[in-house]
Amino acid sequence: MQKEAGVAHRALAHKSTDDVAVAVSDLQPGETLTIEALDGGKPHKVKVLEAVPLGHKIALRDLPEGHVVVEYGEKIGRMTRAVKKGG
Repeated sequence: MQKEAGVAHRALAHKSTDDVAVAVSDLQPGETLTIEALDGGKPHKVKVLEAVPLGHKIALRDLPEGHVVVEYGEKIGRMTRAVKKGG
């Protein structure tokens, strides 16, 4: 696995087309991450907007209320409220 500025990745996406990635450590507001996908697709640049605990999801793009969320390349749920990229 590649490292970013000497630190292991802080979040990973399963597929580059996913809407969300999983935090592999606690994320703090203001951090800027390059989030890699396990399928080797194009990485996402994301600025963390709010605290994201280990194991929770971070939005890779703006997700409007009602949007069907994709993770693992599969539909996993529907947004009950809008979330900005990095939220």
